Amino acid sequence: MTDTPLRQRLREALPAAMKARDRTATAVLRATLSAIDNAEAVVPDDEQRRGQAIEEAAVGVGATEVARRTLTEPEIEQIVRAELAERETAADDYDRVGRPERAEQLRGEARALAAHLA
Repeated sequence: MTDTPLRQRLREALPAAMKARDRTATAVLRATLSAIDNAEAVVPDDEQRRGQAIEEAAVGVGATEVARRTLTEPEIEQIVRAELAERETAADDYDRVGRPERAEQLRGEARALAAHLA
């Protein structure tokens, strides 16, 4: 197993997939990196969701900025495994409804992700 973090491996694989014109790997890497980025988003607490009086609102550039979450390596791996599992499940569903070409595309995406988990 490599010491390089999974997210970094995915990021480094994206330009290589693009250069190789591997649409399947490019699509799944972009989607997975987006899922990781989305998981880092901070959900506002209940007080922030409730309206404030206008005079209490933050003003100015960056006034409402909140630091993003920092995901651990196991959390990132869990996201990647969930993306992989989602594609495998969808591929099975497509097979059941007679869409083998779409099923194989999803299995190709799953293989592309699995290569980074080994």
